[in-house]
Amino acid sequence: MGNVGAEGETAGGAGARRVPPGEWEREPHPSDSLRTFGAVVQALREHAGLSRGDLAAAVRYSRHTVESVELGRRMPDEAFVERAEEATGDTGALRKAARHLTRGEAGLAAWFRRWARLEREAVSLCTYECRLVPGLLQSEAYARSVIEGTIPLRTDEQMEEQLAARMERQATMHERPTVPFSFIVEEQVFRRRFGGPQAMRALVEHVLERSAPRNVTLQVVPLDARLHACLDGPVRLLETPEGQRLGYSEGQQNGRLISDRKEVSLLCQRYDTLRSQALPPGESRALLERLRGEL
Repeated sequence: MGNVGAEGETAGGAGARRVPPGEWEREPHPSDSLRTFGAVVQALREHAGLSRGDLAAAVRYSRHTVESVELGRRMPDEAFVERAEEATGDTGALRKAARHLTRGEAGLAAWFRRWARLEREAVSLCTYECRLVPGLLQSEAYARSVIEGTIPLRTDEQMEEQLAARMERQATMHERPTVPFSFIVEEQVFRRRFGGPQAMRALVEHVLERSAPRNVTLQVVPLDARLHACLDGPVRLLETPEGQRLGYSEGQQNGRLISDRKEVSLLCQRYDTLRSQALPPGESRALLERLRGEL
């Protein structure tokens, strides 16, 4: 399991906002888009033959602010973007790049943020998991136990950020009742103890509740199942509003968004095959109900 609880959850993006120059504060969790935008500012400044002091005078902000933007530490406001654009040659690059700026997301690992944003807009989502209960189905107590057990240990504030991010992700299932969510989970995942019988029973009840709506399908791969199509590891797939299919793969301290059509097609084939190898939804719920009764 990765250090962030198997789903890159270690929080949501927002566009640039207007902030009085004197009130700018350093971003607590710089995003990849902020760092990229800063690198573009620096490259255009240097190409124009300007020092940071020169650009600071042109945009009417301090040299320290210019440095912070270039290092991805601060979200530039609209005035900064417009003045920096004019000072560096009016190429349009900064205006276009600024449209894609997002703030750092507390509670989500850097490699998971883009997938989490895509997840919120997806028109369908498929998840196969063999390590932990998928984040979208976790009870709060289970999620807290997972986060508390990760290495390196985190402060109470960091743990609360991660927990809040995970619970916020779950809200998408309530808010989007027409989006199909498919989950295939190994039975052993539900049998792995994280607390006493009462905690385990509460987890199973939570999963049964979360998977009850018509747009949610849960299938369990039973312990006595034979070798199947997804033995290479967890699989996540989604379809964007534009009809593009994307995949996501995660391991120790890293994650990879998969957009190559052939690779995504292969993952879709494996997932579809596993659907036929796992228990049907009705039998899967019956298995979980039996498991709840055993606790």
